[in-house]
Amino acid sequence: MRVSIGIGGAAGGGRGEIHDALDFAVEAERLGVDSAWSAEAWGSDAVGPLAYLAARTGRIRLGTGILVVSARTPAMTAMTAATLQVLSKGRFLLGLGASGPQVIEGWHGVRFERPLTQMRETIEIVRQALRGERVEYTGQVHELPLKGGEGKALRLAFQPPPVPLYLATLSPRALALTGELADGWLGTSFLPEAPDAHLAYLREGAERAGRSLADLDLCAGGPVAFGDDVERRLDERRAAMAFTLGAMGSAATNFYNDAFCRAGFEDDCKAVQQLWLERRREEAAARVPDALLRGTSLFGTEAMVRDRIRLYRDAGITTLRVDPQGATVSERLDTLGRLVELAREVDG
Repeated sequence: MRVSIGIGGAAGGGRGEIHDALDFAVEAERLGVDSAWSAEAWGSDAVGPLAYLAARTGRIRLGTGILVVSARTPAMTAMTAATLQVLSKGRFLLGLGASGPQVIEGWHGVRFERPLTQMRETIEIVRQALRGERVEYTGQVHELPLKGGEGKALRLAFQPPPVPLYLATLSPRALALTGELADGWLGTSFLPEAPDAHLAYLREGAERAGRSLADLDLCAGGPVAFGDDVERRLDERRAAMAFTLGAMGSAATNFYNDAFCRAGFEDDCKAVQQLWLERRREEAAARVPDALLRGTSLFGTEAMVRDRIRLYRDAGITTLRVDPQGATVSERLDTLGRLVELAREVDG
């Protein structure tokens, strides 16, 4: 089982924070971590940190986790992917996602409409461009070149090494699209105890395309910490989980909440969301069930964490994406190093 890490977060990018995250990624390579994924929402973009890491590392793979498809034209996405693949000497992984209506409409000023159609068309155009073909495309969202205008069909000026494509998806239809078209899945809201809340739909899409789930790199995991104080660790996550269930989307559209509902926590998730929307934030955090917090984390003694890793492996996860806990970069690296060693033991 491979191990991966994230760089930054939705609102990350402050001076100290981003440099700590990048230093952490450089050291993670030395520990044997397979890949590092950058994030973007309303903080740092996902591209700049990877360009920096491409110059400071030599082995670790570098992925966007994710580029938001409606924030860029498909051609710009292809240009960015090609550039990062050349800069990294073939180590780049293109992760795409649709985000949600609050970010897309509130931050980018673009309607959150037909996200799956836009995703499919973006993938088709990006792959056409990366193959070095002259890009001509007529879809429901995108048209290249525009008919009746002065544009002409162009091709990317250089052809990079192949770029693996990953999708971050949560809804059943989006998961099926991932199984059909992508090389890998960037999973969130995943519990190894209830894998089919996601994997059943990924499998459906893969089989629709004449392949199997084994053809995808499945990436999922959670925060990791070692020690006997598991209850304290769980309590520290309650507010963040309540935010995910209540605020990571609108009252009508919250893909994270929906995914946890499919995993068997519908009553809890709806109750937390309602409390959050009523601005009863402390009550919302207290209402988050322990089982949900345990199922999305790797906390405990080495034996307990090893058992969690086995659960992810047995559920079908091929890349364990972890967020090592710690007050300093050094502490987080110590935790990461122990986790990498345990993952190697589980692999045998």
